[in-house]
Amino acid sequence: MATKLYNPFLDFHFDNKTCFLTGQALHSDKDHIQVFPEWMMDSFELADKPFKMLDESMTTYGQLQLPCTPEVAEKFHALEASIQEAARKGYEGMKAIPQLELFQWIGKMLYGVVFNEIQVGIRQSFLSGEQMNFSQALVQKFKNLHAMLQSILVPLEFEHKNPFTVEVFPVDNAENTFMYRDEINTLIYSLRMGDFGLIATLQDNGTHAIYHEEVLEKVKGHTLHPIQFEEICARYFYSAYLFNRLPEYTYMEVPEKVFVEPMPLNDWTMKPIFDNWQVKTYGQVLENFWKPWGYTLFEIIKNPDSPMSFIQDADGNFRSSIDLPKE
Repeated sequence: MATKLYNPFLDFHFDNKTCFLTGQALHSDKDHIQVFPEWMMDSFELADKPFKMLDESMTTYGQLQLPCTPEVAEKFHALEASIQEAARKGYEGMKAIPQLELFQWIGKMLYGVVFNEIQVGIRQSFLSGEQMNFSQALVQKFKNLHAMLQSILVPLEFEHKNPFTVEVFPVDNAENTFMYRDEINTLIYSLRMGDFGLIATLQDNGTHAIYHEEVLEKVKGHTLHPIQFEEICARYFYSAYLFNRLPEYTYMEVPEKVFVEPMPLNDWTMKPIFDNWQVKTYGQVLENFWKPWGYTLFEIIKNPDSPMSFIQDADGNFRSSIDLPKE
């Protein structure tokens, strides 16, 4: 039986003449899609804005593309139209989108960045004459992300639990807000726009939602000030760094679908799934996320036992009143 899933990491095939998702040969230079949705780039005038790559070189949002067949492009265009309509409705619209569709939408953007980063690495390797050095752990993460992204073409059934989680929050953003972050090494993504914010962990089998259960419960039912949402983002991005497992998945193909089963995260070492939380390091992350409001690391961790928070007050209750500008 021919395999249903394409794996470009077997021979590191990342050219512009091959569909990134299926491996099929392309017949036109126009066979591609944008990494970032066109409607999003139009809404926030992103196309010509600079985008920094990992090697410090600069490109633009509009130059980030993925080569693909017309069939794949059609699938993603349909998904984009659905997400665009949901985003127009705001928080309630985005909250109603199924998790798998949110994963496919976010996964295409994050994998699109990965694909373009790999292309840059391959070009640099060719020019320098040196072999490209690529972490096998990252290869495994990206391979799994790519396989799961093929769910837009091939029916995939995730057994027991989804490998990914997308949390959507109501946020009182300033008009025309667009704040996007990703971390391709840890496969985490955040976006703040309209009247919502979202945080996606794309390969953790839901463990971050459990790890941050207390804060998620505390903000439940509340519309967040942007500084509160950014605090949650800081917690997630830091815990993604502390996450010390490399998730593994088994793929079982049957004629009508592919079953994807996550392997247990607990291993023989009995180490906790997350490394120890360090207040100073968390404070440095939070300082970066709070840049629009100018809070320094010294202010944030002045009391190391109780770092600064806009989510909860001294008594541990949700802070519903915040006297700060939105940005």
